[in-house]
Amino acid sequence: MQLHLYNTLTRKNEPFAPLNGEPVRIYSCGPTVYNYAHIGNMRAFLFPDLLQRVLRVVCGYPVKWVMNITDIEDKIIRDSAIGSSEWLPAMGEQADNPNSNAAKLALHYEREFLNDITTIGIKTSDFYAIPRATDFIDAITDLVRKIVENGYGYVSEGSVYFNLNEWRKAAKYGQLFTIDTENFRAGVRIDADEYERDQVSDFVLWKAHKEGEPSWDFELSGKNLRGRPGWHIECSAMGHASLGLPFDIHTGGVDLRFPHHEDEIAQSKAGYGVETSAFWCHNEFLEVEGTKMSKSKGNFFILRDLLDKGIDPLDFRFAMMSVQYNYVFNFTFFGLESARKARFRIQDYIYDLHETPSETAELKSSYVVELRTEVFAELLNDLHTPKALERVFAYINAHPASGLDQQTRTQLIAFFTELNGIFDVWEIGERPVVTIEIPDDVRELAEQRWQAKKNRDFAAADALRARISERGFVILDTKDAYSIEKA
Repeated sequence: MQLHLYNTLTRKNEPFAPLNGEPVRIYSCGPTVYNYAHIGNMRAFLFPDLLQRVLRVVCGYPVKWVMNITDIEDKIIRDSAIGSSEWLPAMGEQADNPNSNAAKLALHYEREFLNDITTIGIKTSDFYAIPRATDFIDAITDLVRKIVENGYGYVSEGSVYFNLNEWRKAAKYGQLFTIDTENFRAGVRIDADEYERDQVSDFVLWKAHKEGEPSWDFELSGKNLRGRPGWHIECSAMGHASLGLPFDIHTGGVDLRFPHHEDEIAQSKAGYGVETSAFWCHNEFLEVEGTKMSKSKGNFFILRDLLDKGIDPLDFRFAMMSVQYNYVFNFTFFGLESARKARFRIQDYIYDLHETPSETAELKSSYVVELRTEVFAELLNDLHTPKALERVFAYINAHPASGLDQQTRTQLIAFFTELNGIFDVWEIGERPVVTIEIPDDVRELAEQRWQAKKNRDFAAADALRARISERGFVILDTKDAYSIEKA
């Protein structure tokens, strides 16, 4: 069986194989660390986590997974400026040095981001590298210099721009996203890190220094163009330095196809002379209750908002992975509850497999081989997690654990161990024994109630039951005894 992925570059599903043999090299566009990542952002990181796990567990490939950290960008500069209302006490005192302030703000939110992705089951140990843009200033300036030397960049008012008119003579611009270039005018420049899809213009590679902004020295043609990198150039340089080009798979959200990824392709080819990646794979957006997430609509959530509501992060992870990555995910709290029930349906089945089988249990081990083949085939079909889970539920509904012999149970435990290496939302061991601490006063009330009931003083017994309920416990009666459980 071979993995097939939808390649945005070719607009079709294609069989995947590493370019240079093993390992598979994946580059994921990481966060811009100027604030907390919202739950829509999380999908862009759960998707490559799923991808790299399938490559490891199902395909057997070793993987080098790189995710960058954008720690210098327009919004970081804005929010780290002296007097900004976005500055938090946790970031420490602001200094006169803009580089220092930007670094402090970025580091604070980088730590929050890494904590968030760890909470939802993404292991930082699975990354080959998590490079920061500011650690690659030399690599970035070297690439800008190459682009200029190759005739695809120029200097204007201390900034360096990518000459899109010259590039379009040499290569196609618009490989990942259909771009209307009918009204393109040569020489029109744009300085913003992010811009609209209809703004097809020369984009900035290196921004001239402005008062109060972070900056670095950059020597070009005998002149010092002190300034800072544009957003798009950062990934080109970090990807080349971390993995070498071209790498096997580049991931990101659909919103990054243009301009970010399109510009990344142009920069890398113009400077390094090679393509960026063989596969470009993009995850779709997340909506909330069928509408775009927005603070003004009151449906904007970060992970800690969900945790504050008592939501288990594993339910969030499972819900997100239950929808194929390239379909819009409609986030609802009802959907989260449904995902929780589905996750625990499988969890209970795994627990049941550890129980001692009855003497009448049937031998059904051959069905496990079929199950594994079918589930993994769906995962290899462009990571089709909904169909993979559908196969799992069909099996457990048709084959209750109580009717399975020990050999089948052992094989199923091995299968679910493999599957959990991908989803990572279940416990594979035996059902835990839950012990409840019952306060002495609750035990005393329960005993008083039992005596009242024996004396047929039902009014007193009911009153005592109510007091026990107020303490968060319930009484379960049998014919000759009672038990106390947590409500």
